[in-house]
Amino acid sequence: MSAAPAYSEDKGGSAGPGEPEYGHDPASGGIFSSDYKRHDDLKEMLDTNKDSLKLEAMKRIVAMIARGKNASDLFPAVVKNVACKNIEDPNQLIRASALRVLSSIRVPIIVPIMMLAIKEAASDMSPYVRKTAAHAIPKLYSLDSDQKDQLIEVIEKLLADKTTLVAGSVVMAFEEVCPERIDLIHKNYRKLCNLLIDVEEWGQVVIISMLTRYARTQFLSPTQNESLLEENAEKAFYGSEEDEAKGAGSEETAAAAAPARKPYVMDPDHRLLLRNTKPLLQSRSAAVVMAVAQLYFHLAPKAEVGVIAKALVRLLRSHSEVQYVVLQNVATMSIKRRGMFEPYLKSFYIRSTDPTQIKILKLEVLTNLANETNIPTVLREFQTYIRSMDKDFVAATIQAIGRCATNIGRVRDTCLNGLVQLLSNRDELVVAESVVVIKKLLQMQPAQHGEIIKHLAKLTDNIQVPMARASILWLIGEYCEHVPRIAPDVLRKMAKSFTAEEDIVKLQVINLAAKLYLTNSKQTKLLTQYVLSLAKYDQNYDIRDRARFTRQLIVPSEQGGALSRHAKKLFLAPKPAPVLESSFKDRDHFQLGSLSHLLNAKATGYQELPDWPEEAPDPSVRNVEVPEWTKCSNREKRKEKEKPFYSDSEGESGPTESADSDPESESESDSKSSSESGSGESSSESDNEDQDEDEEKGRGSESEQSEEDGKRKTKKKVPERKGEASSSDEGSDSSSSSSESEMTLESEEEQLEPASWSRKTPPSSKSAPATKEISLLDLEDFTPPSVQPVSPPAIVSTSLAADLEGLTLTDSTLVPSLLSPVSGVGRQELLHRVAGEGLAVDYTFSRQPFSGDPHMVSVHIHFSNSSDTPIKGLHVGTPKLPAGISIQEFPEIESLAPGESATAVMGINFCDSTQAANFQLCTQTRQFYVSIQPPVGELMAPVFMSENEFKKEQGKLMGMNEITEKLMLPDTCRSDHIVVQKVTATANLGRVPCGTSDEYRFAGRTLTGGSLVLLTLDARPAGAAQLTVNSEKMVIGTMLVKDVIQALTQ
Repeated sequence: MSAAPAYSEDKGGSAGPGEPEYGHDPASGGIFSSDYKRHDDLKEMLDTNKDSLKLEAMKRIVAMIARGKNASDLFPAVVKNVACKNIEDPNQLIRASALRVLSSIRVPIIVPIMMLAIKEAASDMSPYVRKTAAHAIPKLYSLDSDQKDQLIEVIEKLLADKTTLVAGSVVMAFEEVCPERIDLIHKNYRKLCNLLIDVEEWGQVVIISMLTRYARTQFLSPTQNESLLEENAEKAFYGSEEDEAKGAGSEETAAAAAPARKPYVMDPDHRLLLRNTKPLLQSRSAAVVMAVAQLYFHLAPKAEVGVIAKALVRLLRSHSEVQYVVLQNVATMSIKRRGMFEPYLKSFYIRSTDPTQIKILKLEVLTNLANETNIPTVLREFQTYIRSMDKDFVAATIQAIGRCATNIGRVRDTCLNGLVQLLSNRDELVVAESVVVIKKLLQMQPAQHGEIIKHLAKLTDNIQVPMARASILWLIGEYCEHVPRIAPDVLRKMAKSFTAEEDIVKLQVINLAAKLYLTNSKQTKLLTQYVLSLAKYDQNYDIRDRARFTRQLIVPSEQGGALSRHAKKLFLAPKPAPVLESSFKDRDHFQLGSLSHLLNAKATGYQELPDWPEEAPDPSVRNVEVPEWTKCSNREKRKEKEKPFYSDSEGESGPTESADSDPESESESDSKSSSESGSGESSSESDNEDQDEDEEKGRGSESEQSEEDGKRKTKKKVPERKGEASSSDEGSDSSSSSSESEMTLESEEEQLEPASWSRKTPPSSKSAPATKEISLLDLEDFTPPSVQPVSPPAIVSTSLAADLEGLTLTDSTLVPSLLSPVSGVGRQELLHRVAGEGLAVDYTFSRQPFSGDPHMVSVHIHFSNSSDTPIKGLHVGTPKLPAGISIQEFPEIESLAPGESATAVMGINFCDSTQAANFQLCTQTRQFYVSIQPPVGELMAPVFMSENEFKKEQGKLMGMNEITEKLMLPDTCRSDHIVVQKVTATANLGRVPCGTSDEYRFAGRTLTGGSLVLLTLDARPAGAAQLTVNSEKMVIGTMLVKDVIQALTQ
């Protein structure tokens, strides 16, 4: 090798050409060698394009290092040669690894090389390399913060990346380098919201945290506006007459107050964020669920925050570390949003196996959730906890009893008596903690509890815990007028043991002596002087100072006589009762889920949660401009190509939609995604805003939207009539978009549906295609040809019946069966065509009585074969069902030809619960595991009764069987038709006639148990409406209230 002479030659030997010469004197090698020339030569060799020269330079550098020479100034040149070659490697993993290694070298001299590598990687074709570039940005920033401007340019470029792999990493880099640059997020906001569901869990947490802070700066507070509306509802209603009567000054005041009274309309982008994060509550990652929970807590309206409770309760089944963090956050939430967790009270009951910290946190939550309704249950739980062997937990339980007694006056005496009984406990710690809590409770009503003070005075001989003894002495001194005979005797006993007491007890003995001297000096004068003399020579200087101060204050002297006149006012001044508050009361100013919230102290790097703006910033900054030619091509593709392509895979783009539990999620997401992802495609910003506002209004007709969706899907699944299907598709698309954008078209749709029904009733044609045309309308009363025969069509279609119901609200002449509402849930996906290898299965709740068993829910199963081969032997396999749930299978479908569809009916007895029914769909060759979970509104059947019968039954279901909630009805939900439609779309209930115009009544029975479910909505013209549900099934009632409120307020 050419480098061998460099290792073997002596230091004094001759060097090769270009080599430095070394003298025999050790000192000469460092001083007289030509270092600068040598290093310049090596740098030139490393910068050349010839690999042989680079290799020779590297060998010589290694030889120098082996001799102990300093070659650090060659480091950048070496790194450039090693890293650059790997960064240009065809393998993406090697390119990413080279960048990762390069960015991990913490040497400032290679910063320019690192910057070049990051810029090059940010434009790499591989998303994995771009992700690594995003990871390298914070490393470079921590090494050299002067590079911030260049790094922001790279971050801006990576934020525009459309791949889910890069999104989380670049947002993390944004948070580290330039979190104040909110303007970088504007154009990418909607894209991040839509990508969120597919980003990895680590990235989801980072993006959600960033979007929480972004939303707090860009949108108005929904909570603040709700509270203003609730407080000023009556003023706003009556204010107009007063303003007319007053002069110009009052008109100005009214004009100034007008913005506050303006009804709150949520920004569509705000709604987009809430809707796209909601499915993540079902994530397997506790961190993601916690991130979504804090987002909803900080951003969502009061009526919608409740959805996070169930997800957080689910996390309590996880490891103790996860429980600890979740309970910390639940404890903070439960102070402001108590009603959110009240249905899950039993989930916070304490187990004997829980660690102490978990027990104390659950105790905190139980105390926060205690109210006049559930306090008997909570106190019974506390009684059990007091017998625990964990002393810290017992002490915390006694404090919790004290807090319950403070907050709920009705049980104060009960709690006090229970604590007094604990004074006879054998455990000294229990007694001591009880004394401390009793002292605080007695301060609220001292005059009524003289006997308890006497009882406590007798305990001074037995209790040895200093804090408890000090509390008893303070009580006796403060309320000595209630125990005039016992107080001096207690002072006598304490004077005897003064020198042996703890410091905290000595201070209270001095206070007791001073108070008794001022109120009963005849009996206690000598005792007081004795105690003060003992304290004067105590070892603790605090006690000595207190004794001198007290003597000068209470004992008159020539110099201090003026001050002693006010001694009574100083010692015996009335003191306010202590307020027992939760230690989590003020933690909500920290962002939930953060380390600062967990520690209750600002941690390094914590970013404050911004306050809501008073006026919303311009929403047009989030619009993305798209070239005109892109719009045209997109429209043409949608019309010509995409419709045939998506004809068999309607649900392919919808994993996020199906994950959402909202019944309107399918219809909204189609229209929303087009307006969100292509908001820049719209010709103007006003069009977008009108569309978004109209979508909010359009939610009032959920059942109509679900019907339209069902129509579109069925049209696309009939391949025999492609020409007609495509034309009708275009017509239905245009009509559906216009119905979403204009509420007034609902009346036209109501007129069109009876027309289509009348067109359908005569036997139109002899040929099969005519039958296919009828099936395109997808009316509920028609069943496509299938192996399983379905019940014959009704005389009037259910969609028409719903329209008639809206038009004739209290008409009792209609047959009850005609008034059963259309399905509010619409068609839902059971098996995707990709997972089913060409077999696509949807299902709907038909709300028709099931012929096999009236206790079962009738479910229509729609099969479609989009493969090239027939599917044979479709049947239900042996189901594994929870206790009580049963299934009546549909008859086997022998064969389903390619492109053919079929419908079968099966019955499921859900046993009045929303548990999912899991079963197998089997063919001759495959088995598919599927699951059907019913909304609570599908577990009941309508009942028709008179107004008097309704009131009579309602009177039997009062107390714990009645659930009442208040809600604010939007202006779009004030008409009778809309209210009835929304309620019946949510729950399968029958309308009950009512004499009052602003009151709506509905009745039904659960299918399995036959329990009555009565729903009353008092929609007052001004102020909050009131929703009441009466039912023996409290769980069903609670869930029904939530679903109906959600339907009415959206």
